[in-house]
Amino acid sequence: MSRTTQVSTRLIIRRVLTGVAMLVTVSVLVFVATQALPGDIARTILGQNATAEQLTQLRGELGLDLPVWQQYLHWATGLLTGDLGTSLASGSPVAELLRVRVLNSLTVVLIALVITLPLGLLLGLAAARRGPADVGISAAVQTILSLPEFVVGIVLVVLFGGGLFRWLPPTSPLDPRQLAWNQPRLLILPIATMVLIALPHLVEATKTLLREELASDYVRWARLSGLGDVRLLTGYALPNVLGPISQVAGVTVNYLLGGVVAVETVFAFPGIGSELVAAVAARDIVVVQVIAIGIAAVLLVTFLIADLIGLLTNPRLRRSR
Repeated sequence: MSRTTQVSTRLIIRRVLTGVAMLVTVSVLVFVATQALPGDIARTILGQNATAEQLTQLRGELGLDLPVWQQYLHWATGLLTGDLGTSLASGSPVAELLRVRVLNSLTVVLIALVITLPLGLLLGLAAARRGPADVGISAAVQTILSLPEFVVGIVLVVLFGGGLFRWLPPTSPLDPRQLAWNQPRLLILPIATMVLIALPHLVEATKTLLREELASDYVRWARLSGLGDVRLLTGYALPNVLGPISQVAGVTVNYLLGGVVAVETVFAFPGIGSELVAAVAARDIVVVQVIAIGIAAVLLVTFLIADLIGLLTNPRLRRSR
């Protein structure tokens, strides 16, 4: 085994172990934070007229009378074995409650990601050349970056869902038990909002990375040899920044998942974001915990994959780390 391969293997193992440690830390933080939510779960379930005996009995059934560390171990063991628990608000198994909602949210996020990645790369390439395209793209990017996620959604609703054109339904009134792709028209505005949320970050990062590469000495020599801007971008600069761009793509997933709550709330879309808001309002901590740790796990895995791709495709980055 070569020295480079050994270094790469050690780095990969180190990244994986770091990701596992971070996930355990996040699980502890999520559990402690949800335990600190105001209110009494037992009283929320039984109502204000419940007696002290009834409250004590329910707390025992829910395991709320155990020390916090025992509650955490019981919860974490259930997650590892696939037992997500039972919703305190509806009494339904959490896995059954979230199954369709997870698929609906994944549908929106994955379609938005498939659109965002190539479009962001193309717009970043166009903006890196400096010129009228750069001015227009940069102006649009800065405008969108200045707007919160829910404002972007509201603007699209006003333009296309009930204000000027009335082309699309302003909300997504789906049955939470229905899969979203059965009614594709209801997905257009949420997906468009997600794309607009994530696209500016990818465009700006791609443009910056390419311009830094174009300023390097070997590109200057290639330009002096008579190569055009398009050839320099696609044949020289772009291959050398694919590693860092893959890491930015991991951050793009972060923006998409971070925008799920706001977007689904604006469009009344039945996904995990809207369910998280409802669960917090009802103090259904079992559902809140599962959704929060699920999102955190997806983010950590995505960042880990993007980081490993960056290390394996960028020799300079690998050596420096």
